[in-house]
Amino acid sequence: MKILLFLVGILLLIGAEIARVYYIMPFPGSQVEDMIDVAYFLHQYIWVFRVIGVAMIAYPAFQYIVGTNPYIKWTVAALLAFWVIVFYAFNFRFLADKMFYQPESVVLLTSNESKVNDQQLVIGVVLDAKAKAYPIEVIGYHHQVRDTLAGKDLMVTYCTVCRTGRVFSPEVDGKPETFRLVGMDHYNAMFEDATTHSWWRQVSGEAIAGPGKGKKLNEIPSEQMTLRAWLERYPNSTILQPDPKFKDRYEVLEKYDEGKMEGRLEGRDSLSWKDKSWVVGVPMGLFAKAYDWNELIEAKAINDQIAGKPIVVAMEKDSATFHVWMSVVQSDTLQFQVTDSLKLTDTKYGSRWNWKGECEEGKFVGSKLTLVQSYQEFWHSWKTFHPNTEQYQTKK
Repeated sequence: MKILLFLVGILLLIGAEIARVYYIMPFPGSQVEDMIDVAYFLHQYIWVFRVIGVAMIAYPAFQYIVGTNPYIKWTVAALLAFWVIVFYAFNFRFLADKMFYQPESVVLLTSNESKVNDQQLVIGVVLDAKAKAYPIEVIGYHHQVRDTLAGKDLMVTYCTVCRTGRVFSPEVDGKPETFRLVGMDHYNAMFEDATTHSWWRQVSGEAIAGPGKGKKLNEIPSEQMTLRAWLERYPNSTILQPDPKFKDRYEVLEKYDEGKMEGRLEGRDSLSWKDKSWVVGVPMGLFAKAYDWNELIEAKAINDQIAGKPIVVAMEKDSATFHVWMSVVQSDTLQFQVTDSLKLTDTKYGSRWNWKGECEEGKFVGSKLTLVQSYQEFWHSWKTFHPNTEQYQTKK
C-alpha cells in the first residue's frame, strides 16, 4: 500500500506539471484538439495537484529514504530527483514567457536614423496622420510590443507560427490592461491578462478561457508591407529598432520574412493550399475569403467579391507588399489589372492608380479606393480561425 501511494503520488506530481504546459505549447500533438478548458483548469489549480501529490508521497518517501534497502532508497531518490527536474523544466524553462521576453527598450527612429533594412517586412499603423512601423522579425520574437501613437496605447502583436500580425487597443472594459505571453492555442500565441488571468488569442483578440471569456480587444487597423513601401507612403514614419540585448534571438528569424526558415512551425510550404502555404486572408463581417499567395504573385491583381461586395487584391512589384481595396468608385464597379509598367489600371476606363489607392490619371482623378483590412497568414491558421472561409479559385 505504501509503495502504491508513493507511485501514484509521484506520477500525479510529474503528470500534472507536464500536462499543464504540454497543452499550451507546441509539442507534437498538443495543439490539435480543443483542450483549452482542460489546460486552463490545470493552470489555475496546479497547486491542488501539488498539495495532493506531496501529501501522498511525503511519508512513504521519508520511510524509504531512511530505510535500509539500498535498491528502494536509490529508486525513490531517483524518482524524487526526476520530479524536481520536471518541476524546474516546466516552470522555468518551457513556459512561454520564460522563452520569449519583452524588449527592455522600445526605441523608434526616423528613416534617416533607422538601422532596419528597408526590405524587411513591417506592420504599419496610422492614427491621426501619424505613422509607425514595427519590423516583423523584431515583434515576432517578442510576440507583443507595447507602444503609443497619437496618444493612444498600442499592443502590436505577431505570432510566427501562424504568421499573424495584429494590433490591438490594450484596454478591457475601458481600463488599461497588461498582458503576458502564456502559451498557444491551435498554434496561435495566447496572452494572459494581469487582472482576471483570462487567456486571449492573438489572432482575434478574444478571451477564450477565464472570467473574461467572450470579451474582445478592439483591433486597430494595420497593414503589412516592406519598410520601403511603407516609407513611400509615410516618409515621416518612425520605425521600431531592435533591442540590442536580443540580437541573437532576432538573428534566428532573419530568414522569416522571405519564408526561408526550416522546421515544422515557422517554415513555409512553397506549394499552394498546404498547411504552411501563404494566403492573403480577407475578413468581411460574417464572411471571409482566402487568396493563394502564389496565384496572387502571378496574377498581380485579383478581382473578386465577398458577400456581394467587389474587391481587388493587388500585389506590388516587390512581390511582398499587398493591398485589398473595395473596387467601387462613385457607384461604379471597376476591374483592375497591373500593367507592364507595374501600374494599377482599371480595365473599363483606363484610369491609372498609385499604390496608395489614389487615382492619378483618368476619369476618377482625386478619388481614393477604400482600404479593406487583410492579412498574410499561413493557411492552417486562417482556416482554423475562419472555419467558414471560402478559397478563391481562378475562374476558368
